[in-house]
This record gives sequence, C-alpha cells and structure tokens, in this order.
Amino acid sequence: MHVITAAEIDRALTFPSLIDALADAFRGDFVTPVRHHHEIERPGSHGTLLLMPAWTGPATPDGYVGVKIVSVFPDNGAKHLPSVLGTYLLMDGATGEPRAALDGTRLTVWRTAAASALAARFLARPEAARMVMVGSGSLAPFLIRAHMSQRPILEVVLWNHNADKAKALAEQLQAEGLPVTAMTDLESAVREADLVSCATLSRSPIVKGEWLKAGAHLDLVGAFNLHMREVDDEAIRRAQVYVDTPAAKHEGGDVALALQGGAIAESHVKGDLADLCRSSVQRAPEAITLFKSVGTALEDLAAAMLVWRKQAKAS
Repeated sequence: MHVITAAEIDRALTFPSLIDALADAFRGDFVTPVRHHHEIERPGSHGTLLLMPAWTGPATPDGYVGVKIVSVFPDNGAKHLPSVLGTYLLMDGATGEPRAALDGTRLTVWRTAAASALAARFLARPEAARMVMVGSGSLAPFLIRAHMSQRPILEVVLWNHNADKAKALAEQLQAEGLPVTAMTDLESAVREADLVSCATLSRSPIVKGEWLKAGAHLDLVGAFNLHMREVDDEAIRRAQVYVDTPAAKHEGGDVALALQGGAIAESHVKGDLADLCRSSVQRAPEAITLFKSVGTALEDLAAAMLVWRKQAKAS
C-alpha cells in the first residue's frame, strides 16, 4: 500500500482537473452513506471522530472504496498541533485491497475549495472580477486559487478578525503572484464584491445581507456546527440558496439555522450540487446567489481517485 503525502497531493492536483472530477462525481454513480459522528471525552480534552465512507457504483469502471478518518480536537493548538487531522484510505472496489493512504487533511482542503468553485461555476456571474476572502486559515489560499480558476478575478481582498494574520497571508500570496491585499473595512469590501467566500469559525454573523450588491455570489464554507454563523438571515433571505448536499439543511450553521428559526422555508433552498451539475441553471444577472457546504465523502473519494490515477500515470 502506498502512502501519499501532502506534497505529493499538491503535485498531483490542479483546480481545473479536480473541479471537473467533482462535477463528474456529482453526476455519476457513487454511494455515500451517512457519516459516522462520535464524541470522545477524555480527562482534560474533548474530541470528535468522523468516519466518512463512500464507494463507486457498479456502472463505474475501475471502481474504488474509500473512507476518510478525521479527528477534531479543538485544544490541539496549545500542543502545537492542528485541531483537525485526517487520513484517507483508498481501496480497490472489486477486492477491497488497500491501494493508498493519503494525507486526509490536505485532501480535505483541496476538495472543499474545489466544491465551492464548482458551485461558483454555475452561480457566480461569468464576469466576476472582485473577490473578498473572509478568513485567513488553511482553507483561504485554496479557496482563492480555486475561484480564480473559474472566474476572471482581478482583485482579492482578504479580511480576518486578526488584521496581522490577514496581512501576513496577503503578503505570502502576493509573493506567489496573486492579486491579494489585506483590508480591515469588511463592509466596504463586501459592498463592492462580485464573490464573497467565508471560511471561519465565527459564532455570530460576519457578513450582513444588506451589504450585498445585486449579482453577488456568497460562498459559505465555515460554520460547521449549529453554534456558528457566518452570515445573517437577511443574506440568506435575499439569495437564491444552494447547498452541497441535503445534509446542509440540518448540519452546520447559516442555512440550517435559518430553516430552524423560520427565517426561510425549505422551498427557499433551490437545490444541491448534484442538481447544479445535472441541469443548466439560468442565473439572472442581478440575482444574489448563495452556496453552503458541509462536506461530503463523495468529494473525498473523487479527489483520492484522481490523485491515485495521476500517481499511477506518473510512475
């Protein structure tokens, strides 16, 4: 069995190819059971264990089975460790033989950003040129690159509640040739934005619906539990809402909380990524659109399969 590192994943993947692979997967023959969610209590610490299985159906040639094992220990920062760690096990679909163990943490940031950009392929205006990135964590650089692969983005404004972190990341991305600048005035940045991507752990809304201009697209990646919010109810009410999977209607913040609180009816959610990939969505130029993701094992399997095939071709 091969061990595939984060660096090898970076060499194997590009956003255009991964976004296309996810589009094929959402249109294709994949089985994605409900993920397992287990709370782990230990003296002085609390963690969560997630098991995310998926496999290709009988209509898919060269089938695979895969499972991502993810641990979330929020207090790891004090131990100089990431709070989220993971491993992906990819197996042969006909025999169950293990093929590869991939760095699950790296695979996750790639596929999460690719899913957002896939949604933006359908929902963001074709001429979208100005992006605001809310949050400067590990996902932010991937979201910026992913969205830039799908739209002619000329300017990216980066905001974080910690201005120093935003500035440091902006300088790093500038050194790579990306048009990223840090800004402390989020409201003015959002009011001019064609695309706003949020990847934070905020427990209260950061972006207000009244700030959104006609035609803007909102991409909501953070707020992974019901105690978190990245946008207010007004943003959700004003937008045509899509989710990655139906699970986003009851998991994560934002859309699920708006549904629970009665701010929107379930009919306000127009569809999911499979619907977007299987049909042609007619986007009104002035419409505000919103995409909320909570993640799905289908995305992990599609990404792992692409890495494995690229590795095999290179060897």
